[in-house]
Amino acid sequence: MRTELCDRFGIDYPIFVFTPSEKVAAAVTRAGGMGVLGCVRFNQADELESVLCWMDDNTDGKPYGVDVVMPAKVPTEGTSVDINSYIPQSHRDFVAKTLTDLGVPPLPDGGAGSEGVLGWLHSVARSHVDVALGHRISLIANALGSPPADVLDQAHAAGVPVAALAGTADHARRHAANGVDIVVAQGYEAGGHTGEIASMVLVPEVVQAVGHTPVLAAGGIGTGQQVAAALALGASGVWMGSAFLTATEYDLGARDADGPSVIQQALLAAGSSDTVRRRIYSGKPARLLKSRWTDAWDADGAPEPLPMPLQNILVAEAHQRMSLSSDPTAVAMPVGQIVGRMNEIRPAADIVAELVSGFEAATRRLDDIRGA
Repeated sequence: MRTELCDRFGIDYPIFVFTPSEKVAAAVTRAGGMGVLGCVRFNQADELESVLCWMDDNTDGKPYGVDVVMPAKVPTEGTSVDINSYIPQSHRDFVAKTLTDLGVPPLPDGGAGSEGVLGWLHSVARSHVDVALGHRISLIANALGSPPADVLDQAHAAGVPVAALAGTADHARRHAANGVDIVVAQGYEAGGHTGEIASMVLVPEVVQAVGHTPVLAAGGIGTGQQVAAALALGASGVWMGSAFLTATEYDLGARDADGPSVIQQALLAAGSSDTVRRRIYSGKPARLLKSRWTDAWDADGAPEPLPMPLQNILVAEAHQRMSLSSDPTAVAMPVGQIVGRMNEIRPAADIVAELVSGFEAATRRLDDIRGA
């Protein structure tokens, strides 16, 4: 399982794993892939600075990346000073009532999360880039496509390649024309922000559209066989996320003793049909685990989701409260349709090893078919 990206980044396997957990990211990097730390949860630059210092010290000198959420154009709403004026009180009331109806307790010790997740703000995302470039990162990925031209220039001046997610071949062409170094073709099956086209169709379209620009396949990839399929479609590697939410190292959300967190309990119980694609997480279409929270937003009388970044700021405290509760039926968790294969908690290194062995088994089978 070796492609041009292995040599380019000095990694053993072209397996790029997005995760909000620094412990999972570091474990993936140590196992021979590239862990890519999601930065959106860091409201303050010093929070990210501390975590990236930890990453520097816990990745054995191997490469890792970061993922930011930055629109190509600076938004005209949702800055740190005007958030409250853009969020209707009726939406706040709906969220408060829904949490009460679901029996979700307040934050412990009277904590308040009203500040929201400011990483969805353009200015905060820029601060994430500034902080990250002060560390030995090997990749910056942007979850919202091409970052602004000056951010691309800033990364390239530091010798750091930039990846951008695309849901159509046209998106991918624009990324390549803008100077993006790697295009992530993210299919409909993926967790988080997705387009309308399934991976089997999207990946070869994007590969053809961008020519020599490397493509990572994302969406519906959780086994070595699916990695083999992605490379057979022309991808130079894979971009994964969901399959590592049940890694032992995943440390976000409440848990009892050493058992799975409430989020992991929900994921373990789900099948591949137990996801929905909605705008209720961030304001843009994103695939989430189906839960009593998503049902509430689907019910008659629920408000329309707000645009990004206001929707995520509206529901940020609710997400935090649900992840810290003990009820796996009331969670807000992005996850792909691969969730049906996520049936046990195990170390990230074991997940990587199984991806490699599954890839080898799949390619041997193809060799046997070809030789028959």
